[in-house]
Amino acid sequence: MSAARAAVATVADPRFLGWSIAGTITSLVAFGIVSAIVPNPVFGRSVPPTPFAIGVWLASAPLMGLIAATYLAPPPAATAPAASLGTAGMPPARADGTTAGTIGSLAAFLAIGCPLCNKVALLLLGASGTMTFFAPIQPLIGVVSLALLGGTVGWRLRLRARGGACAVAG
Repeated sequence: MSAARAAVATVADPRFLGWSIAGTITSLVAFGIVSAIVPNPVFGRSVPPTPFAIGVWLASAPLMGLIAATYLAPPPAATAPAASLGTAGMPPARADGTTAGTIGSLAAFLAIGCPLCNKVALLLLGASGTMTFFAPIQPLIGVVSLALLGGTVGWRLRLRARGGACAVAG
């Protein structure tokens, strides 16, 4: 089976789809509330969300949901990881996309957040500096975050299709 077919079969699996939906909803709610895109009594924004920030928020949540599902959904029996050993009887080292996914998620949060609410930017640049230098690069940060999240989804789905995804306890 080709890698593309295996990835489609993975996404079509009801257990995987359920975890993806749960991860997407969790990401939408968590990022929406903390960044105050969703109005709430706990968090507020000094600067209203831009259409681009809302777009990054809506586009990044399904990607984060898919990434979460690659970790949480049990793999189909056909792609269960084989007990392969590398040199000297040690498990082979592999990259699983965790770092890129983490950086992509953090970048998405920075891209959708209120620039004046980012305490690090505010401390380093001051209020006018934050609005002059940080706010204009938020769309670039958003594009980078979506690229990292999209690449991580592809990486994790290929890894899962080859049977190399993280084993699910249970």
